[in-house]
Amino acid sequence: MTTPEAPAGRLGALATAPEAASPNAPATPEAPAAPGPARQQQTSTVLTPLGLLTVLLGAALPMIDFFIVNVALPTIDHDLHAGPAMLEMVVAGYGVAYAMLLVVGGRLGDMIGRRRMFLWGLAAFGLTSLACGLAPDAWTLVAARVAQGAASALLLPQVLATIQAATTGKRRAKAVSLYGGTAGVSSAVGQVLGGLLVSVDLAGTGWRAVFLVNVPIAAAAWLLAARTVPETRSPHPARVDGPGTALLAATLITLLLPLTEGRAAGWPLWSWVLLAVFPFAATAFVLFERRAERLGRTPLVPPSLLRIPSVNSGLLMLVPFTLGFGGFMFVVAVALQNGLHFGPFAAGLSLVPLCAAFFLASLAGPRLVLRFGRRVVVAGSLIQGTGLALLALTVHDGWPGISVAALAPSMAVLGFGQGMVMPVVMRIVLSELPMTQAGVGGGVMVTTQQSGLALGVATLGTLFLSLLPSVGIRDALLAALLTQLAIVAGTTLLTLRLPRTVR
Repeated sequence: MTTPEAPAGRLGALATAPEAASPNAPATPEAPAAPGPARQQQTSTVLTPLGLLTVLLGAALPMIDFFIVNVALPTIDHDLHAGPAMLEMVVAGYGVAYAMLLVVGGRLGDMIGRRRMFLWGLAAFGLTSLACGLAPDAWTLVAARVAQGAASALLLPQVLATIQAATTGKRRAKAVSLYGGTAGVSSAVGQVLGGLLVSVDLAGTGWRAVFLVNVPIAAAAWLLAARTVPETRSPHPARVDGPGTALLAATLITLLLPLTEGRAAGWPLWSWVLLAVFPFAATAFVLFERRAERLGRTPLVPPSLLRIPSVNSGLLMLVPFTLGFGGFMFVVAVALQNGLHFGPFAAGLSLVPLCAAFFLASLAGPRLVLRFGRRVVVAGSLIQGTGLALLALTVHDGWPGISVAALAPSMAVLGFGQGMVMPVVMRIVLSELPMTQAGVGGGVMVTTQQSGLALGVATLGTLFLSLLPSVGIRDALLAALLTQLAIVAGTTLLTLRLPRTVR
């Protein structure tokens, strides 16, 4: 799962290097951030338990919101006459904007203060959530979701950056472990919460409640953060790589937009043109980043990072994992409601076993990996594949009379396997990073994660929706599940490239 997620801020939390690279000055009254070269922070950098709870709440909001709309999609389609391709854009548009701007959000926090950017991100997230909840038509909703993804990219990177700068030793390890659990479980919680809100139909708001509920939560988190989150900033922040960000945006858009919209539009000329542009945009991005690093600048994605074995092997595994997970959550949400005719609440309830098992595994994984190394990921990937196979058998044999209870065993096995994989892979990616590159390494990791989630919606979602007219929902769902099972088989082989031991 997002888990996952995981940020572009200073994520040395998983490194064992000294705290010297983090700005930790004695407590003094807060001074406003000034433009220009950053200076040592002047506030207390002790993160209290309430402060930790607050930043974890801030981390959960963007992660939950990537998935919360999934169970609301059928009612959004009914009310706004959106159509399948537009529904994919509601999900993927958020993810693309989120992924493109994560590293930028982290560097802005480094420059002007992470607490300040956290507060701005919360405010922007609340306002864009309000815009989503009040959207009068599908295109307005898509635009508001893109803006909401951008707001999330300002908010999320500050979480682990603050944990890194404001905790040490065992408190830091515990905080990062809690973050890993939050990142993973938030995706399933999002769909459960979305189903509950749509079914309750608060004051007749229907699907709009899944967005409007964010407004009071963001406001409460803002008030807590203003009192409990310490201000930190980098003494030597890197400048924002504007050209690199633009090239990354072009790369993601030329890939994801045609994959998401092309099928529903009948694969018009523009979709093929964008797909043809994609390899050139990707090549230009890679060449520009290499040149920037050669010239001593700080590129958006430093190529030298990818030469670190743990980063290379971990990211290579993270891409197919998140692709499969993002597509799975989208497809299952649609299939349960349109195929099994579950209500939104029942569809969300079906994911509770997955959510609970993922959370338990994510808490156990960090301890297990110290003893068993990469074998934890191998076992988790095999367990995940077993869960998918069990789910496919349940769908094949029980359709269309499958109950929520009948889905529970396979969902629990699937969630436990995913919970053993994602937090550990995140830790592996960051385990060998030098302290000076911990932040940008975290940003690259979460950008990869969010891009994979969006790509999963675009690819597995497109496969599922394209098969619906010809084979029906059951067989389209089976095709998506078996495709993900093949992806899991590939990721299991990729686990053999991971470091044998994890720091």
